[in-house]
Amino acid sequence: MSADSQKKAAGEAAALRVEAGMTVGLGTGSTAAWFVKALAARNLPNLRCVPTSEATADLARELGLPLVTLEDVSRIDLTVDGADEIGPGLALIKGGGAALLREKLVWEASSTCLVIADAAKVVPHLGAFPLPIEVVAFGYKTTGARISDVLTDHDVAFPGRFRTAERGMVRTDGGNVIYDAKCGVIHDPARLADDLKLVTGVVEHGLFLDLADEAIIGTDAGVETLTP
Repeated sequence: MSADSQKKAAGEAAALRVEAGMTVGLGTGSTAAWFVKALAARNLPNLRCVPTSEATADLARELGLPLVTLEDVSRIDLTVDGADEIGPGLALIKGGGAALLREKLVWEASSTCLVIADAAKVVPHLGAFPLPIEVVAFGYKTTGARISDVLTDHDVAFPGRFRTAERGMVRTDGGNVIYDAKCGVIHDPARLADDLKLVTGVVEHGLFLDLADEAIIGTDAGVETLTP
């Protein structure tokens, strides 16, 4: 089974967890897109969907899902989203799609968070996937230097690399920019998360710790579930 087929299986299994009348957080990325498509196909009544990015909002509108903003709801019943890495205890790295701030805001407003992924995303420790760090565009070079100091303190030899694309500087939906830190191994994710948030100019980082309640993983043998 290809990675894309595994993602599709996980997304479809997650869509079955949604019930009529729920307020649902819609994640961002290729795996989350399979969930959004499967959810739309179920045609459940009285849903309210909170997208975590403009790209997800566009897909949901195209499929006819009813959208609301985070400001419109007091609580989200269930959020389903992908991850770039799933480590022990369902510690995650997210943000490869540059939506980590909005994703984390939606996750933290949710009663239940379900992460979906293909089997390759499950790892023995976090860090092989570069850790996204979202920073304010103003003064981003000096912020990047302070981020490098934090990484050095965590035995990370590679400084954060500024994210660009063919169009130039990558901007998040909030107008911020991204550094990607090639950590290799993150020995103490909780301490690194705390230290990065203390850096002036850092808006958010891609360490999602103690947020996922369950993981649905697509594998060659079918769908498997993981709990913290």
